[in-house]
Amino acid sequence: MAGVLAVALMAPAPVAPEYVALGDSYASGAGAGSYSGGSCRRSANAHPALRGKDFPSFRFVACSGATTRSLKPQFKALSPATTLVTVTVGGNDLGFADVMTTCTLKGDRACVSRVAKAVKFIHEQLPARLDATYATIRSSAPAAELVVLGYPRLFTPNDRCRTLSAAKRAALNGAADQLSEVTAAAVARAGARYVDVRQAFAGHGVCSGEPWINALVSPTDDSYHPNKAGQAAYFQALTSSLW
Repeated sequence: MAGVLAVALMAPAPVAPEYVALGDSYASGAGAGSYSGGSCRRSANAHPALRGKDFPSFRFVACSGATTRSLKPQFKALSPATTLVTVTVGGNDLGFADVMTTCTLKGDRACVSRVAKAVKFIHEQLPARLDATYATIRSSAPAAELVVLGYPRLFTPNDRCRTLSAAKRAALNGAADQLSEVTAAAVARAGARYVDVRQAFAGHGVCSGEPWINALVSPTDDSYHPNKAGQAAYFQALTSSLW
């Protein structure tokens, strides 16, 4: 009996689940309201905040404007005790804000040209950046399950949206598809899990009857980002992927 007790006392204590949420504005919840974290604009309605309620330890460090190359401060939240990591990143690397500004303020030709430049970046430079990002997460939190959430298409096809022309919408949706495919391939190389949210957002684009993505709004930083319902859809997609 004494021997059993000694073994029990020597056994390591069970590790409490720890969730760390990394990434950019789509992860921080910009567009969904109820912000904290200053310029990082972390929303209480963001999918990490909703998921984090189920964890005894939750570190929400996603920050609006983040790129794969600016995540170093966020990586500090990771540790060997981390059991779940989610991240959405890459859109700002290819100039999401500049792309949307160009397509909003300029004509079809300028928009399509700027999108083509972003697509070139997606294929030529982004894969290596994503590989490095996921490798750093893996080395910093070796026991964690890594879940990468992608980006939705901004527009519902044939929605007769007056916000942007059909040519602009088609170019932007096409870029979203290529970004998703390249990200999914990088996630597979990392042995992680990819959550593709494009189907979840189908029929809920910017100009749909029930939009889950903001159109051009004030403040402008909320524009073309998931609203509260969109973040709820992200949460559902994330939760479903973990079962």
